[in-house]
Amino acid sequence: MDLKSLYAEILNEHNLNPVHRGEVENPTITLRGVNPSCGDDIFLQLKVDENDVIVDGSFTGSGCAISQASVDMMLDDIIGKKKDEALGLANLFMGMIKGEVTDDSALEELDEAASLKNISFMPARVKCAVLGWHTMEEMLKNNRTTGSGSTDHCSTE
Repeated sequence: MDLKSLYAEILNEHNLNPVHRGEVENPTITLRGVNPSCGDDIFLQLKVDENDVIVDGSFTGSGCAISQASVDMMLDDIIGKKKDEALGLANLFMGMIKGEVTDDSALEELDEAASLKNISFMPARVKCAVLGWHTMEEMLKNNRTTGSGSTDHCSTE
């Protein structure tokens, strides 16, 4: 199996059988992420403990295969990590998507999310891939501890 086929299989698996689709009981942070240009619309929930560790997370909503698979992969990566580690992974993912980080050894930290690196060559799909990551960044950077909000993530800025 070539690398391109493997990446497609990983994306397909996360889209068809997302591990983190559903609701978290008593989330500490909930935020809606919307990409109105293509219709991707997610609700991301995180449970963060008193030590700033993301102990659980989930998503609901609808969107294309890339947006749904990307947010599921992201949750695989960040659950069990401290907030600052999760933000570091988001920064690495954004660098990969923008084509700024291309070193495969550096991208190993992203685990299966690194399979989305070729999205950088498909500008119309970049917004789909980064929706969950941008939503998570906004949640953690704004130190929201309760409630929900809405955000429009139409760019990679």
